[in-house]
Amino acid sequence: MKKKDNLSFYENVQRNFDKAAAHLTYPKGILEQIKECNAVYQMRFPVKVGNKIEVIEAYRVQHSHHRLPTKGGIRFSHHVNQDEVMALAALMTYKCAIVDVPFGGAKGGVKISPREYSVEALEKITRRYTVELIRKNFIGPSNDVPAPDYGTGEREMAWILDTYATFKNGSEIDAAGCVTGKPVNQSGIQGRTEATGRGVFYGLKEICDDKDMMKELGMDMGIAGKTMVIQGMGNVGSYAGSISQNEGDVKVIAVSEIEGTIHDPNGLDMDKLIKYRKKNGTIIGFGKSKALKVREDWVGLECDILVPAALESQIHKGNAKQVKAKIVAEAANGPVTSEAEDILNKKGVCILPDMYLNAGGVTVSYFEWLKNLSHMRFGRMEKRFNQNTYNKLLNSVEELTGKSVSARDRAMLIKGADEVDLVRSGLEETMINSYQQFIQIYKRRKNITDLRTAAFVCALNKVANDYTTLGVFP
Repeated sequence: MKKKDNLSFYENVQRNFDKAAAHLTYPKGILEQIKECNAVYQMRFPVKVGNKIEVIEAYRVQHSHHRLPTKGGIRFSHHVNQDEVMALAALMTYKCAIVDVPFGGAKGGVKISPREYSVEALEKITRRYTVELIRKNFIGPSNDVPAPDYGTGEREMAWILDTYATFKNGSEIDAAGCVTGKPVNQSGIQGRTEATGRGVFYGLKEICDDKDMMKELGMDMGIAGKTMVIQGMGNVGSYAGSISQNEGDVKVIAVSEIEGTIHDPNGLDMDKLIKYRKKNGTIIGFGKSKALKVREDWVGLECDILVPAALESQIHKGNAKQVKAKIVAEAANGPVTSEAEDILNKKGVCILPDMYLNAGGVTVSYFEWLKNLSHMRFGRMEKRFNQNTYNKLLNSVEELTGKSVSARDRAMLIKGADEVDLVRSGLEETMINSYQQFIQIYKRRKNITDLRTAAFVCALNKVANDYTTLGVFP
């Protein structure tokens, strides 16, 4: 059995922090304040499941209060522990900073395996967890805003909102902003479900359009035609694969899930694969693909882009040497350990860090939160005005040229932006702008030799600036 890393997930995050902090000149006290978690809430609560009472272990961690509210998902997994939740909360602080989302980092976790519970039991657990958060003031649109994470989704967020609103008895006008990732018909926002996966695509597209980075990696310009291997067919991996394929002309040649890994050098149709797994409960047997004998062998497949989109620490010192990809795109949180990263850096592999690449979820959560506070969907005010303006402009062009535009082309040219169009546009702008910020640090500072350190430096500069200029220290 191959040895894994000695460091825990939280220790890996702290090590990356220290590596970046060495490049900064802020007072030691400020860096220590940024590094540590501000508040850790560990709880145990009883829930009646069937004919027995179970004591549920759960957590909520607020890492940084340099901006409020704090923000971070809630994870349902039997692997949940305090170390993991603290690490994820810290990553959320840096993630929000790097994409200029004005939140502090937080994270929640409930130590259960959702597959082992009925819908009724999951609802009881979710609502009771929410009650515990309300009691300690660890939830609210102005202080701490949860979201979906591994093992949770729109359904759980709707339960959380209903519980919170019930406890507030209609007295809080902005109650819908207490949680994001809600169903669209319950104060959610269009484009949230796909957001993290779409953000992965925008981030990959940006680095593949970067002439300097492509030259450094010995790759051709552009994302089109690149080969991709994806680990994880959850929400993030599925959307990252399908959007990269449909909008970027990427060839997805392998996918790995808990039931196994399938490979087809000619490419897998991601849309059909998603439907196949939903119908059959497995990816094995799809199309002309072949199943690998060892599921973990996805790590060593020949490809341009390797996308770990499942859980943390999937690429470790025991398997990092097998990686043949030029780019490891961290769609999951912390999928590459620090010790594995040292190995990959020596191999010349570019790691596009999680704190940037999977920030699409929190970016669109921010848009949803803004929508909830404004009590109006995006596009409602301007869509028809823009459409009428474009129509008049097109009429003028037709009169001046003496040529007419087909009905189909006219509909496309005068279309006003719907909410989902504005969300996607805002997400793309965010991912492009954020990439340019940390890539300039990487290119200009020769003593910074990897993108994660550059991203950390970029994020820590912003957080430290808040502490030093906003009067946080009396």
